[in-house]
Amino acid sequence: MTQSTPTQTALVVGATGGIGGEVARLLLARGWRVRGLARNPQTAAAGAFGLAQIDWRQGDAMDAASVVAAAQGCELIVHGANPPAYHNWAGTVLPMLESTIVAAKAAGARILFPGTIYNFGPDAFPVLSETSPQRPLTRKGALRVAMEQRLAQAAADGTPVLIVRAGDYFGGHTRGSWLGQGMIQAGKPVSVVLNPSPRGVGHAWAYLPDLALAMVRLIERAEALDAFCVVHFRGHWLEDGGEMARAVRRAAGGRAWIIPFPWPLAHVLAPFQEMMRELLEMRYLWREPLRLDNAKLVGLLGEEPHTPLDEAVRASLIGLGCLPSPAQSAAAPRLSAPGRTTSAA
Repeated sequence: MTQSTPTQTALVVGATGGIGGEVARLLLARGWRVRGLARNPQTAAAGAFGLAQIDWRQGDAMDAASVVAAAQGCELIVHGANPPAYHNWAGTVLPMLESTIVAAKAAGARILFPGTIYNFGPDAFPVLSETSPQRPLTRKGALRVAMEQRLAQAAADGTPVLIVRAGDYFGGHTRGSWLGQGMIQAGKPVSVVLNPSPRGVGHAWAYLPDLALAMVRLIERAEALDAFCVVHFRGHWLEDGGEMARAVRRAAGGRAWIIPFPWPLAHVLAPFQEMMRELLEMRYLWREPLRLDNAKLVGLLGEEPHTPLDEAVRASLIGLGCLPSPAQSAAAPRLSAPGRTTSAA
């Protein structure tokens, strides 16, 4: 396997986000120089856990000139930018992507793009390959198709592109994910777990540290990649989608209640809450089983990185502030046994 060298430089657009942050941490650990783009670099540096070594550059993903300036001398641009809470996708995702494409062309860099399953409709289920037909049912799905088509055009024009598609993200830095905001409440102990999946309907989940490792290992094998390369990451395929809720309950010590996600209430709130409207639009992904075929990825890497589910969920809950970290647990004062007292030394 080709390893990176300290002379390689990557620009991560969206380094304070979930997948952008995970890829940035891993690139740093593997010897890359990493730049991050932020409207306020000092705020980004202060708030980005584990990213103190990033070279933060001021700029906005909507402004092509600032992305071009930040990308000078880079071999890789990671396009991890997404509007928070699904806000204004239609007005932002394509302009931001265009900025990355312009910058990659100017720098002679490869683009790494985290793909989703939004661009597939039920006609492609239950197993998604890299060449499955893309006939989405939703606005976000249509935008995802348009983004990938634009990247294919960029690759045909000489800018290499790697797209890695995966299921629903989860991890310790994913407060905006289904796990972090749809099933539990980040920052609080887990007492209730909302399960969006009907009994017996399988669902695909992607643990971000595993996904980031697969992405970086693929980048390290650049010589084996096509100019426009699309790869599927299988992740945690749970044949009963409720298994994620049960894993959360196990990680929380078995004390949490699991109840169905209140889809009827979401319909009531949708006219008033953008987030509920967006979640409802993607409900079809919970109604039918779908998994990603990772044969191509395994062919390139020999295996797919995979953390056991319970270990991944526990680490996610710690990162989301729902469980104490091991260091916090070790430092917590021990209570005396019932009926006993302690005395000062």
